[in-house]
Amino acid sequence: MKVLVIGSGGREHALVWKIAQSPRSNRIFCAPGNAGIARLAECLNIKAEDIPGLLDFARKDRVDLTVVGPEAPLTAGLVDQFEQAGLRVFGPSQAAAEIEGSKVFCKELLRKYGIPTGGFAVFNEPVLAKEYVREQPLPVVLKAEGLAAGKGVILALTVGEAVGAIDRIMVEREFGAAGDRLLIEECLVGQEASVMAFVDGTHLSPMVPAQDHKRVFDSDEGPNTGGMGAYSPVPAVTEDLYEMAVNRILQPTVEAMAKEGRTYRGVLYAGVMLTAEGPKVLEYNCRFGDPETQVVLPRLNSDLLEIMEACIDGSLDRVQPEWSDKTAVCVVMASGGYPGDYEKGKDLQGLPAAAAFEGVTLFHAGTTEKHGCVVTDGGRVLGVTALGDGFRDTIEKVYSAAGQIRFEGMHLRQDIGRRALEAQS
Repeated sequence: MKVLVIGSGGREHALVWKIAQSPRSNRIFCAPGNAGIARLAECLNIKAEDIPGLLDFARKDRVDLTVVGPEAPLTAGLVDQFEQAGLRVFGPSQAAAEIEGSKVFCKELLRKYGIPTGGFAVFNEPVLAKEYVREQPLPVVLKAEGLAAGKGVILALTVGEAVGAIDRIMVEREFGAAGDRLLIEECLVGQEASVMAFVDGTHLSPMVPAQDHKRVFDSDEGPNTGGMGAYSPVPAVTEDLYEMAVNRILQPTVEAMAKEGRTYRGVLYAGVMLTAEGPKVLEYNCRFGDPETQVVLPRLNSDLLEIMEACIDGSLDRVQPEWSDKTAVCVVMASGGYPGDYEKGKDLQGLPAAAAFEGVTLFHAGTTEKHGCVVTDGGRVLGVTALGDGFRDTIEKVYSAAGQIRFEGMHLRQDIGRRALEAQS
């Protein structure tokens, strides 16, 4: 079976890594891939947003299954075009992917169908938005409506910070066209968790939960990033909370999307806040999370390709994915300056030593190969993932492995998983 994975990050490396374990895959391509993916798949010089180029390749090479990693090609309609060409592809349609592509659509859908979420207001004009925040209890959360690589969310503790955020999003256009409209949301209080599910349009099969670390510095300080690390399981997500997230949030959302004529197939990812009133939706993503995928897929004992094909065929109810009870922790190694400006082309040292640790896997993200050496090529450079018995063992293992890696300007958080460890103490 020929499989094409679209994307170049740590999520895509984890997908390629898991797909390569399937006895059904005999050839894997990745467009465009990275230095780590190149050891498992044939990397193609085709960008993830180049839908005509990807479609042409998939047709000519008779690819059996295409798996879409990032959100941009999904919201641009890649799945629709592949399906129209008679190709099998894993991911939601353009209409379904709007649940991530438009935060306004998402929040209005949740409100319409009574799915738990925080209060919100939508603005097209910065002046009206500024008037609104001056009347609201603080803090408030401000979000650019469109795609912003996980960085278009700003928590404002004061009116001044809120006004500044409105200017950044709507006036200075820090996030480009994503700032055409602005969401101002109630600030929900509690711990965040990520709950992803496989969906076939009707049925869903929830994955094990994970917890991401969005802020760039320890103790959740500094600006938001695409994610600095993750762990799974999540002690804060009790069995009761997990069932509430599935039955009151995920399943009703799948049903709501079907009623709206936007049948959902692929991965549906709910970012939820565990509030005193129960889990509430912060946002939805229309694909695997990054870096959550790097801790969730290592815990999947089943054949990922079998599950993906069941999602496409509408037969997910006949598949029962099995999950490991192991603990997984991922620490992201980032370039100095990320999520702001950073330099590329820094030599990575110590990768073999880090990979030699038992239960440790290196998932490359922003890497490339030059003159036979692996060098940095992005903000988040790679994720070090450890699988172990309990949080204490796994955290010690992941940081021991990460300690073997060096590159100029390297930055990583030192507290990934600490909250889970404290919860079990």
